[in-house]
Amino acid sequence: MLSHVDKRNNPTMVDVSEKTISLRTAHATAIVHLPSVVLECLSEGEINTKKGPVFQTAIIAGTQGAKKTSDLIPFCHPLALESCKFDIYVNEEKEVVIDCRVKLHHKTGVEMEAITGASIAALTIYDMCKAMSHDIKIKSIQLQEKTGGKSDYKNAEK
Repeated sequence: MLSHVDKRNNPTMVDVSEKTISLRTAHATAIVHLPSVVLECLSEGEINTKKGPVFQTAIIAGTQGAKKTSDLIPFCHPLALESCKFDIYVNEEKEVVIDCRVKLHHKTGVEMEAITGASIAALTIYDMCKAMSHDIKIKSIQLQEKTGGKSDYKNAEK
């Protein structure tokens, strides 16, 4: 049975009232391919544009996105995040890697907050760099790991 559907097949928010509070963590990544014209602007781990520092702005936007997840995804519980950390860097394949790590003590998990944070950071990078090229590709967004709750998860591909 799907957790967001009730016995009559109507959409519903999961009832977490009987669950116990525990430490919940989640790590999500987004991979963004930037064309060479954009990567040429990379200096000391940052891309500076007329709109400002791209990666720093993406961290701020991603944090806001993670905090607003319940406003964007209908059945996500509103959560007061205790930590939301980003690491943005260019890997060996010349792709931008966005790592979003979120945690809190609560009755429900933070996977959607981590995924939303990574997604919004990736979209912000696109927005800030699109004046240089529209050949930017957000290649993947995925959950890497989650802990707490009924079960832990770790992406086997990583």
